[in-house]
Amino acid sequence: MLAACLLAVVVSVAPLKAEPFPLGRVELLDGPFARANQATAKYLLTVNPDRLLHSFRKHSGLEPKAPMYGGWENMGLAGHSLGHYLSACAMEFAVSGDKRFKEKVDYIIAEFVACQKSRPDGYLGAMPDGDRVWAEVKKGEIRSGGFDLNGLWAPWYTHHKVFAGLLDAHALTGNKVALEVARKFGDWAIDTTKDLTSELWEKMLACEYGGMNEAMAELYARTGEKKYLDLSRKFYDKRVLDPLSKGENSLPGKHSNTQIPKIVGLARLYELTGNETDLKTARFFWDTVVNHHTYVIGGNSNHEYLGLPDKLSEALSSNTAETCNTYNMLRLTRHLFMQDPKTEFFDYYERAHLNHILASQNPEDGMVTYFMPLASGSSRGYSNPENNWTCCHGSGMENHVKHVDSIYWREKDDLLVNLFIPSTLDWREAGLTLQMETKYPEDGNVKVTVHGNAKRDLMIRFRHPSWAKERIEANVNGRSSDFSSRPGDWITVVRKWKDGDVIEFQIPMKLRTEAMPDNPKRIALLWGPVVLAADLGTRRGEAPRTPVLVTNGKPIDEWLEPSGNPLEWKTKATGRPGDLTFRPFYAHVRNRYAVYFDDYTEAEWQKAEADFRAEEARVRDLEARTVDAMRIGEMQPERDHNLKSERNDVRAANGRSFRTPMGGGWMEFEMKVDGTAANELVITYWGNDRIRPDFEILVDGVKVADENLDGRPKNAFYDVVYPLPPTATAGKSKVTVRVQGKGNAWSGSFSGARVVRAK
Repeated sequence: MLAACLLAVVVSVAPLKAEPFPLGRVELLDGPFARANQATAKYLLTVNPDRLLHSFRKHSGLEPKAPMYGGWENMGLAGHSLGHYLSACAMEFAVSGDKRFKEKVDYIIAEFVACQKSRPDGYLGAMPDGDRVWAEVKKGEIRSGGFDLNGLWAPWYTHHKVFAGLLDAHALTGNKVALEVARKFGDWAIDTTKDLTSELWEKMLACEYGGMNEAMAELYARTGEKKYLDLSRKFYDKRVLDPLSKGENSLPGKHSNTQIPKIVGLARLYELTGNETDLKTARFFWDTVVNHHTYVIGGNSNHEYLGLPDKLSEALSSNTAETCNTYNMLRLTRHLFMQDPKTEFFDYYERAHLNHILASQNPEDGMVTYFMPLASGSSRGYSNPENNWTCCHGSGMENHVKHVDSIYWREKDDLLVNLFIPSTLDWREAGLTLQMETKYPEDGNVKVTVHGNAKRDLMIRFRHPSWAKERIEANVNGRSSDFSSRPGDWITVVRKWKDGDVIEFQIPMKLRTEAMPDNPKRIALLWGPVVLAADLGTRRGEAPRTPVLVTNGKPIDEWLEPSGNPLEWKTKATGRPGDLTFRPFYAHVRNRYAVYFDDYTEAEWQKAEADFRAEEARVRDLEARTVDAMRIGEMQPERDHNLKSERNDVRAANGRSFRTPMGGGWMEFEMKVDGTAANELVITYWGNDRIRPDFEILVDGVKVADENLDGRPKNAFYDVVYPLPPTATAGKSKVTVRVQGKGNAWSGSFSGARVVRAK
């Protein structure tokens, strides 16, 4: 929620040490970020608010005015997209002043008013069956399978997005009614939960609740009404947050984006209350995720989940780095920088902003990624305007209309410049306007021209990135002024600025490599802050062979040379199976690419190549024969396969989730099959040494296996293949797989399922 503190009526107990300039004070000049902003703004104007309001009106007893959008909007998570859209339109209005975006915001708020008038409780709900679920919750009847609340898909998560949109509309467009709508909605939340015991709260918070603690804290800040602060404190997941508050990493096996908003909320609560535990928890979480769970592009998670710390080299897939995670990590980073303006926060921010967020958009139409694939041979999948409204489509609308929000900051009277993006700043407090011109990251040259005359000496500080290991000297009007020779410090210039003054400096841009924390021989290539990726072409079908590097331990500038095109390099006889062309990761829009490479000496490669290619062939063969696959114990794959269960235990080990039907429990899910071929069911188990399973597997009611897993590995994941009888699949496109214990016995621990065509 941008610009929140500008409208707060509650004075922060922990005053902010640094603050960003308001969105309307910064204007992007031509460059990739400006073009990304323009693409998203153009798309926002095509969105029909009535389609996003469809379910809100329906569940308020009003006739919808237009059909709903597709994707999650008609799959049970309706409403979250409208919250993101409100925020995005409010931000774009604040940035550009274009009244068309304020008209969108005002229309939605007016429709919300109509919804609240139609029902007396203040509720704003778009999710199906919401009234039934909240009536049950109010009575203390709470059930959760881990990803749902009484069968409803993460309702508090959706409500948080609506609250955030309302509060952004209030702060960024001046719509005072938006705050009143939020208050009524907040009062409904208080009334619904007022009789819940702490035990019931903890049971309810097993289901993802987004940043409800942040939203209620912000509502308290805007209104001064302590009841919202009290509600904010109740949104506290003890199972995850208590260990983090003690400096214990409780994140392995956890759904990443379920956790990050909770921490953003704690950071905001610290600002409002001064509770040191909140700050300590937020800082520990940030350090743990950034330094132990983050890929080179600044994103985190594989299949939305966090694995073991510093164990990333084998967690590369087509589903790495959910974009929502980075959206929220950047929000958390801003809060922590406000409280402690150290350059390390913006070293991370720049990495993620440049290499993940910018890369997440298709510049041709403004559509965005859900995941940012990092497996070799991957390509990006983008959303579409009509039928792919997911969480990352929502946060993606915000990502690209707020590129101005963190370039320039104030620390008392000092100006801090954290990002090197072509832009202008209205520094009206100092009577100055600044214009920053740069081709960064193509090169490291930065030129800032001052317009206006200051009345006294003023300090301007530029971030010296930690990866830039050499001295940086700043010149003012062609003369040396000051320098920073310490990476991770500031380049500081002080002057009574006059109209026409020019500050110039050069950030030393060099090629370098970064290794995986758990595998020094698996490396990524960078140019300054920019992650480089090899172009593997655009041909669809069979994946290209995984490239490797045979550098014989030589420095990167001895085997990677400029191609003659800007921001493009080629290997010199070191790529296998052939030499490679590298460009910035964000520049790969539709082609396949590789980011991480195994690095060999010639002798090592000769020994490894045969095994390397054999394993590739095995994986390709399995994938080629796959009809359908799912990961068990993870939210989205389970929903995609209509998984149902009773008496199941969901846990994680070695960075992967698994689901265990307990005594008398069962689970079933749908899988696609090839009705014209022989099929096999491949089950991935976790070797759970704490149970003695005895269960059966049925496919459309036909038993295909009695299983007790005797003699199978313990404390490891492994596959078991079950041939499916032709009668179970002939002529079908889909079957239901059911697992159930015999009598009161437990079943095995299931981590995945795959249907493949038999050889």
